[in-house]
This record gives sequence, C-alpha cells and structure tokens, in this order.
Amino acid sequence: MIYITGDTHAEFSRFSTRNFPEQKDTAKGDYVLICGDFGGVWDNSKAECHWLDWLNDKPFTTLFVDGNHENFELLAKLPVQEWNGGKARFIRDSVIHLMRGQVFTISGKRFFVMGGASSHDIDDGILEPADPEFMRKKKLLDRQNAMYRINHVSWWKEELPNNAEYAEARNNLAACEWKVDYIVSHCCPTGIANMLGSGAYKADRLTEFLQEVSERCEFRQWYFGHYHDNRVIMERYGLLYEQVIPLCAL
Repeated sequence: MIYITGDTHAEFSRFSTRNFPEQKDTAKGDYVLICGDFGGVWDNSKAECHWLDWLNDKPFTTLFVDGNHENFELLAKLPVQEWNGGKARFIRDSVIHLMRGQVFTISGKRFFVMGGASSHDIDDGILEPADPEFMRKKKLLDRQNAMYRINHVSWWKEELPNNAEYAEARNNLAACEWKVDYIVSHCCPTGIANMLGSGAYKADRLTEFLQEVSERCEFRQWYFGHYHDNRVIMERYGLLYEQVIPLCAL
C-alpha cells in the first residue's frame, strides 16, 4: 500500500497512530510518500534525531522528495545509493530521500519524481551571515515581520535543480519512453500554478520544465505540495498539504 501527503516541515504528528490509524495494517513494504518540504534533515539537533528515529520505528517506510525548505548541504553529505531503479539517500533504514529526476518502481508502479521549488517567503531578501551589517539588517527585518531567509542557515540556492539534474531527468524519462504511472514533485507545472494562484505564482525554470513533462509524459496522476492546500485540479493533479491519502484517492 502507498499513502501520500504534502509538506511536513519536520512536524510529523499526522503520522501518529491516532491521526493515521491505517498504519496499523502496514509493514515496511508499505510506504508513505511526502511531496517535499520534509524538513527532517535540518540541523542534526537532538530533537531532529529523535523524530527521525520515531519515523524509522513506524511500521511503514517513509519516502520523500525534497522541497525548497531542506538543508541541502546536510543532504549532500549522505551517500547516494540505488533503490528500486533510481538514486536515493537513506536518512534512516526506512526514511528515504528520493532524488531529483529519478524513475523508481514502487509496489509495481513506475514513479517519476522531481523535487525542488522556488521559495515564496523571501520577498524581503536573503541575508548573508558574513555581512558586517547582518545583525542590524536582521533586527530591522524582524521588527517589520519581513519575509526573509538566511543563506546556509534557512535557505540554500540548491532549492532549484541544476543543469545536471534536468539532464538526468530527461534521460531517465526518455529511457522509459516518457511513460510512467505517477509523478511526484514539490511545485507543479506552470499551467497548474496559474490556475491555483490566478497568476500570483511566478513561473521559473523548474515549473516550465514540469510543464514540459506534463505535455510530453503519459501518466495517471500527479501529486505535489508546496502551496499549502488540498485540492484536485483537472482530475489528475492532486495538491496535498496535511491530508494523508491512499494513492489514487483523488
């Protein structure tokens, strides 16, 4: 069985037995797939390690694609392994990062995954910790309740894919003749984003790539997070936030 949900931001209470009683009938060969902004790899703190161990002890296996709020420097330190036909990083034995542009076979179904997204909460800038004016600028922004992030602390440029990741994605899709069962991403194709935000969400290279995928690829359903809502768009696109639903339950 495969379940799927949206952004967790390191807050995993939705996976408690009380909130997710279906897990009583799962085993490690069953999966919960998070559509980005997992947030569980952030600072190597004691609390973080506790929650990763808590997830690892669950009867199911946790899978996630990365979003825009991940510590990409910590993720990059983990070894890359092959898992179910694609590249992955093991955070714990049963907490697995599905890397960008990969095609996996999970429970007999073919999944194309593409993490990453542009942050929406940086309208007031990215602060550099080495800037001599850092503290002054931070205090000013805090007083204004500004939307900003700190480079290498709460924001990383790797939130968007690089050229090699786009190339690998296209190669992997070509290898399966652009035919998969499911697509999982964090953000969504430009056309879908325009429907969600009535033009409020800016297109970028990633949303345009996903638009290309939506037009070229044969797929049954596409799941994504990022926009903090639960909606079904055009029948095949599922925007998820806090809901945990069985695959195909749109």
